[in-house]
Amino acid sequence: MNKQILYSVFTKPWKTKSLHELGAWVADLGFDGIELPVRPGYQIEPENVYRLPAAATTLAEFGVKIYSIAGPADEATIAACAETGAAAGCTPTIRTMARIADGERYIDAEARFRREYDAILALLEKHNVQIGVQNHCGRFIANAAGLRSLVQKYDPRRIAIVWDAAHNALQGQDLDYALDIVWPHLCMVNLKNVYWRRVSGTEAEIVQWKYHWTSGRQGLASWPDVAAELQKRRYTGVVCLTAEYSDKQAADRLIRQDIALAKSLFDRQR
Repeated sequence: MNKQILYSVFTKPWKTKSLHELGAWVADLGFDGIELPVRPGYQIEPENVYRLPAAATTLAEFGVKIYSIAGPADEATIAACAETGAAAGCTPTIRTMARIADGERYIDAEARFRREYDAILALLEKHNVQIGVQNHCGRFIANAAGLRSLVQKYDPRRIAIVWDAAHNALQGQDLDYALDIVWPHLCMVNLKNVYWRRVSGTEAEIVQWKYHWTSGRQGLASWPDVAAELQKRRYTGVVCLTAEYSDKQAADRLIRQDIALAKSLFDRQR
């Protein structure tokens, strides 16, 4: 088994499990750790983020670490991540995305994001915490070049990049040069998969498409190519399977298949 890769799973589909149930489930799947949503209705909510260190202790009973959280980058969350690191030996990265508001110009949004990052740099430095900004299709900073432009002036120990292979594929970007672009700031890799699905009739005047989140074997992002490229670059660190499936009822089955696939690919490339 490739010990240089740490396998994580975004636990968004399992919001109703208790932390004990979540720890047992994730360990049974074969993951090393998780990305935990800090959102309303989940095991840890923004108003009780101070419970994050206790959650990490509970999950550690099952050998599961919190590698990242999906939540706000405010002072309470930054401090809770630092305390979690001190207690559990693993400081979670705060994964964020750069959403462009309706009607907002791209350049104005980029400047706004930098002002927001500048405003919390001292807190990140004080607590030794990192934010990872992820590419995302739609009205977000969507590709590798956009992410690099956004964060290149920052120390990657504080403002880094989470590269998402599926969103990269939706943007039609070759993974090798996408990784070239983000590599100096790369802190985590997201694996999921997706394809475009035609939703209008075959003779529609204007064709319409939607994206369909699918299993690792089925989509536009070649997991074998991603694994090979990361191994070629000697990547070490977290690979997070985000468990995003349009067929939400199949999440339990598909995530088990996907972690087996991911491990087989990274082991193959040693």
